[in-house]
Amino acid sequence: MAERSTAAVDVADNSGDKPLAAKADEATSDGTAEAQDSTGTGPQDTESGTSAFEVSTPDLHSGHKLAGRYRLEECVTRLDGFSSWRAVDEKLRRAVGVHLLPADHPRARSVLAAARSSALLGDPRFVQVLDAVEENDLVYVVHEWLPDATELTALLGAGPMDAHDAYQLVSQISQAMAAAHREGLAHLRLTPGAVLRSSSGQYRIRGLAVNAALRGITSDGPQRADTEAIGALLYAALTQRWPYESDAYGLTGLPKGVGLIAPDQVRAGVHRGLSEIAMRALANDGATASRQEQPCTTPDELAKAVAAMPRIRPPEPTFTAPPEYQRTTYQQGTYGRPAGPGPGVTQPVAAPPAPLQSRTGKALKWAVSALLIAALGLGSWQLAETLLDRDNSSDDPGTTQTNPENGDKNPVVQSKPVPIISARDYDPLGDGSEKPQSIKNVYDGDAATYWNTDGYFTADFGKLKEGVGVVLDLGKVQQVSAVDVTFLGGATSVELRTTTSSEVPSGPTGFSKVAHGSGTKVALKAGEPVQARYLLVWLTELPQSDTGNFRGKISDIKVTS
Repeated sequence: MAERSTAAVDVADNSGDKPLAAKADEATSDGTAEAQDSTGTGPQDTESGTSAFEVSTPDLHSGHKLAGRYRLEECVTRLDGFSSWRAVDEKLRRAVGVHLLPADHPRARSVLAAARSSALLGDPRFVQVLDAVEENDLVYVVHEWLPDATELTALLGAGPMDAHDAYQLVSQISQAMAAAHREGLAHLRLTPGAVLRSSSGQYRIRGLAVNAALRGITSDGPQRADTEAIGALLYAALTQRWPYESDAYGLTGLPKGVGLIAPDQVRAGVHRGLSEIAMRALANDGATASRQEQPCTTPDELAKAVAAMPRIRPPEPTFTAPPEYQRTTYQQGTYGRPAGPGPGVTQPVAAPPAPLQSRTGKALKWAVSALLIAALGLGSWQLAETLLDRDNSSDDPGTTQTNPENGDKNPVVQSKPVPIISARDYDPLGDGSEKPQSIKNVYDGDAATYWNTDGYFTADFGKLKEGVGVVLDLGKVQQVSAVDVTFLGGATSVELRTTTSSEVPSGPTGFSKVAHGSGTKVALKAGEPVQARYLLVWLTELPQSDTGNFRGKISDIKVTS
């Protein structure tokens, strides 16, 4: 499994009387504001506020370890017989989130089933489930933790979104949910607390199927429920209001008795097309307020409706105009002199003399020009004579061999290719494996084949490790002067490291760094030829792929002596 940067799937959504900005200030890195669960009024909130059974939450504490590897750090939710924790995966040295509930909990079986189904989806637009285990008297679900992502609740606390950001929100969320429903998975708990935006502007959904299973939420029309939930998110993004009468998730609801009104009637300046899309997603029991468009009842229909809209461009960057230039009294010629005839009245500045246009002035200009031309010509002639003398002195017909004892330089030896005996993937700072099945493609001589890394969410491997690479075995210690690497997919930063050891070092520091570069065709040349048995082509920064994640691709490596 590719290593990913991790984030909590907080199952406690927040609403209540506090303003949204206050809740954003209290939020932790995963967007959790409070452990208390309260819901907004809407079709997606079909569960009751209290459970019909009494289950005691497992008595766990910080430092408790699950499966010998997941160390609990901080409890972020304790509710309805289950708890959610920020934890550390000590085996892979990364932060994770963990849901815990007793094995005899009435929802334990459904939570396990939902987590395993969500894990099989493997869509990077969703926060991934990493493990789902029943152990002794506990059931726990391990998932990603994204400390660099921002919860939609906090984004809405800063005010309504502009048209471009709201368009990206509804487009990405509807497409992701359409893909999930094609695999038979529903969310049923798609609230502002379930949506995260990464630093690159990509939206990710957390709690797919799991959040609903933890609360026992079911629906006879899951596609319709998720579509209306997406419409509510878009409505909130455009107006900073919740599209129902009750306040929820830190947002103020609509006035009582007025019904559902279009976003462009709630706030001035709302994009007309996005307002129409929100109404088509929310008004599932009939057409929109204009009665001109049919409602969207599935995420797929909503995604197609958004795609059919004219493209919304991002806003132009604004630049602050510099302050108007002010002349000082010194520049006005009054420094150290009495003030003028009155306050605020500047003294007239004398006009500069006219350029020299007399007959003598013209003659002087031509004389200076002639001297400059003569000086340039003389310098060029002397430079050419020096170069010719140097060439003549180097053509010595007497001696053609060099003698190192007399201080002569060694003759230039023409470089030749060094065969690569074998290669292996090299991931000592991760899980130890990085697509080993295609490693031979780096030296098969076919530019159409390639080896690629796992997918990551940032160019620096999700801040989980320094890099990954390929180790080349030359069979024996040989002289190496250059290694040419061809990448696919975009400019990649790479280092060349070498060792004369008879075994591959256990970490990158066991190699000696001799060269580095960046690009799609990188020539890694050592300052002086080096002796090496093993070469490490060490990737340190990855390009972004077409799927949105970051991945390195090597199609060819050539070694010369």
